[in-house]
Amino acid sequence: MAVSKKPAAKKPATKKAAPAKKPAATKAAPAKKAAPAKKAAPAKKAAPAKKTAVAKRAPNAAFMKPMSPSTTLAAVIGDKAMPRTEVTKKVWEYIKKNNLQDAKNKRMINADDKLKGVFGGKKQVSMFEMTKLISGHLS
Repeated sequence: MAVSKKPAAKKPATKKAAPAKKPAATKAAPAKKAAPAKKAAPAKKAAPAKKTAVAKRAPNAAFMKPMSPSTTLAAVIGDKAMPRTEVTKKVWEYIKKNNLQDAKNKRMINADDKLKGVFGGKKQVSMFEMTKLISGHLS
């Protein structure tokens, strides 16, 4: 008959007591020459420090200056003078209201009769080209 051995149970590890600290020496040690500085091991990346006193940026006066639209642009946004930021908002309101954004490529704007004059006769422009073309109609 074979007898199976069970693995012996492990004893829990016990911590050894730390050796007693020696009392600090009362006599001052002689001064030693400074050793060359060693490079410290690269520290772990710390979380980025939070900026506490950040000055708020003032809006650029050029964007806030009221500009008067040309007659072709006035047909789309109105003839009242307004800042460039407001002009862009009004043009986007017109595009959304008339569903002029291309269905497949949302970056492209399809021009209707009013916008063709603003876009220089082009049927379709990108939204980035649109802002360039609109700035030509502001004075």
